[in-house]
Amino acid sequence: MRQPGSAWKIRGHGLAFGALLGGLVFASATVCAATPGRAALEKQVSQQHADNIKRLQDWIAFPSIAAENLNSQEGANYMAKLAREAGFQKVEIIQTDGKPGVFAMLDAGAKHSVGLYFMYDVKQFDPAEWSSPPLQAKIIDKPGVGKVMMGRGAVNQKGPQSALLAALHAIRGAGKKLPVNLVLVAEGEEEIGSPHIGQLALNPEVQAALAKTLGVFMPSASQDLQGGITVSLGAKGIVELELVASGEKWGRGPAKDVHSSLKAMVDSPVWRLVKALDTLVSEDGNTITVDNYPQAPAISAAEKAMVAEAAARRDEVKYKQQLGVSHWIDDLAWQQAMERLVSQPTINIEGLVAGYTGPGGKTVLPHSAVAKIDMRLVPGMRFDDAVAALKAHLKNHGYGDIEVNVSGGYDATSTSADSRLMQAQVKVLKAAGLKPTLWPRNAGSYPGFIFTNPPLNLASGHFGLGHGSGAHAPDEYMLIESSNPAVRGYDGAVMSFIDYLYELGK
Repeated sequence: MRQPGSAWKIRGHGLAFGALLGGLVFASATVCAATPGRAALEKQVSQQHADNIKRLQDWIAFPSIAAENLNSQEGANYMAKLAREAGFQKVEIIQTDGKPGVFAMLDAGAKHSVGLYFMYDVKQFDPAEWSSPPLQAKIIDKPGVGKVMMGRGAVNQKGPQSALLAALHAIRGAGKKLPVNLVLVAEGEEEIGSPHIGQLALNPEVQAALAKTLGVFMPSASQDLQGGITVSLGAKGIVELELVASGEKWGRGPAKDVHSSLKAMVDSPVWRLVKALDTLVSEDGNTITVDNYPQAPAISAAEKAMVAEAAARRDEVKYKQQLGVSHWIDDLAWQQAMERLVSQPTINIEGLVAGYTGPGGKTVLPHSAVAKIDMRLVPGMRFDDAVAALKAHLKNHGYGDIEVNVSGGYDATSTSADSRLMQAQVKVLKAAGLKPTLWPRNAGSYPGFIFTNPPLNLASGHFGLGHGSGAHAPDEYMLIESSNPAVRGYDGAVMSFIDYLYELGK
């Protein structure tokens, strides 16, 4: 999941333009009738609480990390096991040119079918940076929040996904029939840019099953700490890559690390990379200056209206505190900063690696340097065009020796506000006494393009009550028992999925 914070999650993790009338459609939506037998279902969720929590803790304790080639096949096997236990009759592990995926179907004999997108991989972690061991999934008290489960994958993405599975267990445990058929697609490469998602979702058998669905959604825990919730209509696309400068490729500089005193007579691949990076953006680092880079369409009037409403309802001060920032780019006002968030592509340096990085100094002239880059794209910009422009730019500026190693990525995604998938979300949220906020596009990314683009052309989004934070960061957590009645705890998240499935089944 790639996202700036839980309050802005699509997953991941976003929103895209639905329609100028989207707000009017939502404003007039009729609150749905209560889920049939809801009291019995709530009782079942409560009775299964301990089992559900244990299932999540066990899953967190077994990390699959695509970037480290850790437990990928085992993680797929584990995901398949969870699907079978939740009632999926057909469960198949599908091999790709990368990590395996899982395809599962649950035939409830229902009129409608719904697609589910899961990921079983998680981000890397350094236990030294955590206040609680990241694989122990301990439940701890978090002041102002409540009891939370802290662990890698707690909210991104195992917590919300386990809550969806818990919803299936509860429906079956209460002796009720699932109101929709389900088609599950679970990949193990989301955290490295989903490079083989097409081989999974567009496998002929999987594609045929997905084509019969109303759309595909990814479970999420989308409430902020005040209880607010956003209906996400899309997400930015992403390109993930490494730029590598080396003496070997350049033909200048050393072929191995040498003593730093030799800088007086030997070129530095590290400085070469720094100078190349400087050509990609403006002096302040905030505007892309790559030659012939795909242009982002101007933010529309409909998107501006969504952002204006969101800005009026969200607390800028609290969001700055959450992020640990004091200023927005160019000291923009709150609404203008949010408009920029949804409408602008970015080139970001995730990390720079060169030479010695241990304690103290080590006087070397490194033979190579690596910049880890992500480039965010908005609808109207294509992944392939962005990569081609970057490569051509480096070559034209005399940096053709710098390697461009693309590891993953995909186009942006958009879903109409009046799609059945989104309308059902709003009805469920309003029935729960919430007032959802429309958001044009999440700044984070998830591979929803594979569902929304041809050949599938489906609606795709995220849904789920509850709260969590810290995705990709230390001390990631999922809320279990909330200290704020407006924010759902784990059982409330489970019930939100039950309500959503019943609404989609109507």
